[in-house]
Amino acid sequence: MSAEFAQRLEALLASGKETAMLRYSLGKSYLDAGNVLVARTHLERAVELDPHYSVGWKLLGRAYLELDDRTGAREAWSKGLGCAQARGDAQVVKELGVFLRRLDKAPE
Repeated sequence: MSAEFAQRLEALLASGKETAMLRYSLGKSYLDAGNVLVARTHLERAVELDPHYSVGWKLLGRAYLELDDRTGAREAWSKGLGCAQARGDAQVVKELGVFLRRLDKAPE
């Protein structure tokens, strides 16, 4: 996503249109641009707004992992896995299961 797109999303946020999807989109945009700290902040807010947002948890785990916070990644992915299982979202269940297994196998 481009910087221009992120600016438009930031403008929506500034106008008071805060939603979990908007925060997720901002988080993804910043994560894709390599601004992981800002991404993490938006993604944390996304799952705060909607604690059942399994895809938000999935991306938040990635942000934590990129910040070398394996504990944060594990917690985010575990919460996301529970949400995805409760909603019957088989694809996210599968992905998060893989991420957690890889985390278990990766050297510290």
